[in-house]
Order: sequence, then C-alpha cells, then structure tokens
Amino acid sequence: MTGVPASAAGGTGRTPAPGGKLGAAAVNQASLWNIANILTMIRLVLVPGFVMLLLADGGYDPAMRAWAWAAFAVAMITDIFDGHLARTYNLVTDFGKIADPIADKAIMGSALVCLSLLGDLPWWVTGVILFRELGITLMRFWVIRHGVIPASRGGKLKTLAQGTATGMYVLALTGPLATLRFWVMVLAVVLTVVTGLDYVRQALVLRRKGLAAQREAAGSAL
Repeated sequence: MTGVPASAAGGTGRTPAPGGKLGAAAVNQASLWNIANILTMIRLVLVPGFVMLLLADGGYDPAMRAWAWAAFAVAMITDIFDGHLARTYNLVTDFGKIADPIADKAIMGSALVCLSLLGDLPWWVTGVILFRELGITLMRFWVIRHGVIPASRGGKLKTLAQGTATGMYVLALTGPLATLRFWVMVLAVVLTVVTGLDYVRQALVLRRKGLAAQREAAGSAL
C-alpha cells in the first residue's frame, strides 16, 4: 500500500505542525493519483467505450471492430504496466488493490460476453473463463487470513493466452487467422482450467497449514 512519507507522517520524530491531521489527509488523498492508479482508471473508462465499438452496427463493421481491438489492446498493456509500476516504485494503494482486479475482469468479461452475444464465441467458453476467474477471486478471500496465494507462471501464461485469443476474436479475422485464433482460445481454455485446479490445490494446502498453525498456537498457549 502506498504510504505517507515518513516526514509527512511525523516519522522523523518532530512534532507535527498545527493542522497536521489535515495535512496528512491531503497527502493520503494525493497518493491515490499516482501513475499506476491512473492507468487502472483509464482501463475502467475504456470498458464502456470498448463495448460500444465492438457492438456498433450489430458487431459486423470491421473498422469498428479494429477500433475495439485497439481499446482492448490498450487495456491489456496498461494492465501490465500499472502492476509493474506499483510494485517497482512503491505505489501500491488500497484503491489499486481493489480497482485493478475489477478493471481486469471488467474488460475481459465484457469482451467475452459481447463476443458470445454476437455469436462469435460459444457461451460455454465464456462461462468456463468467467466462472474460473470469479471462483479464484472468491477463494483468495476465503484463505486470505491464512496467507496469500501468489500468482504462478501458469497463471501468467493463462492471462497472456486469454488476452491474445480474445483480442483475435475481437478482430474480424477470416481464413487461416480465424483458424489460428480458435486454437489459441483452446489453449487459453485449457490453461484456465488447469491453473484454476492448481489454485484450488494451493488454497486447500494453505488453509490446512493455517488451521494446523492455529491449533498449535492454541495448544502452546494452554
């Protein structure tokens, strides 16, 4: 979480100046407007615009779908950079922790649902991906008191495959490229299921270890 600098929070040991609480509040408010959070907010703003572009003229205008792809690509790129910037420059905030995953799922979920509404993507594919993403998010909250499930290499590959496949479906592709996007989506679905099952395994192991540690701590306290 992006914190208040030590000097602003009284970390230097000096007595806060009059109105210090107001000053600290102003610093906290300003800390929300860092580059990582701004990129996250841009991604959220892109969602309705992306949907309108994708569904324009019944979803069959190649030019509009190309613009929709551009919006989708910008959203995917900002997703990569905002997390990297937040970690590298200590810009992690409570707002970012909440808004970042919401923005990720909003752009991907809206793309999948719209593609299924247009008949370009089977509903079962959309259902599998969205069920997995929602389920893993809820599971992380379920075990968060025992620890954090780190993002795995497989999870990162899954995200890359999902973004690539979905982006290819957003474009009005035909011929060999349309065939290629089908197989990229197959890979994305396989990675979605496999990594989802691995996260479930990690969650169960983490919870079991956490409960065992709690029982051991309670026993030693007696």
